[in-house]
Amino acid sequence: MAVAVLLIGAGLGGCSISLSDMPLMGASDNVEKPKEAEAFPAVNDLPANRDEAVLAPAERNKIEQELIAARERQANASAAKPAAAK
Repeated sequence: MAVAVLLIGAGLGGCSISLSDMPLMGASDNVEKPKEAEAFPAVNDLPANRDEAVLAPAERNKIEQELIAARERQANASAAKPAAAK
């Protein structure tokens, strides 16, 4: 009989909720759980307008050329190091 009670109690133990979630166990000052942010924006939800102006094509090309030059300098510097180490 005692074994049956223990088995039933163990089986029902997985179906219980935590004591802090029970309304009668001192949870009178219920703290609301924060709502989770939506994973995706609503269909018609558009981002706010930008305050800054978009780069002019000439400025954009200048920046792209500077980045390309920096990448080439870095590639040349890394290629020169293993040859000097030999």
